[in-house]
Amino acid sequence: MTDNEASVIDEAAYTVRRTIRIGAAVERVWQAITEPEHISRWFGKAELDGSGPGARGSLTFENYGRVPLVIEAVDAPRSISYRWGNDDAAGELPAEVGERSTVFTFTLEAVADGTELTVVETGFDATSDPRSNMLDHAEGWVSELDKLVALLEGDA
Repeated sequence: MTDNEASVIDEAAYTVRRTIRIGAAVERVWQAITEPEHISRWFGKAELDGSGPGARGSLTFENYGRVPLVIEAVDAPRSISYRWGNDDAAGELPAEVGERSTVFTFTLEAVADGTELTVVETGFDATSDPRSNMLDHAEGWVSELDKLVALLEGDA
């Protein structure tokens, strides 16, 4: 499995960023981050009522719960942005995406040995405890994206 760096927190900008390399074509990575049946294999159980901006749905994680989300923007197969109501520090999950939400954007770039995928999550300043949430999400992006790499490189 490809070894990738950890997430980087920018406390001044209230963002978390992680860039990884995956030994798989952009098209395969795109499917894995946009199609519910593929997302469910590495992230949370995904449900979406569409595939374009404004589509609503959720990610459900075992022992955590249902996190509502909305697709904000799509530039296939280069980038997709999701807004989700995942304010860990609040102690409860909202029924719908609201004011205490963040946006995570996946950006894909073809490279010689596969795909470079960058996720940037923004908007932590709107959450109940920005620092705590950034730390939690930085860890989360490491574990979740490592599962994606394992899946796409055949180690899962």
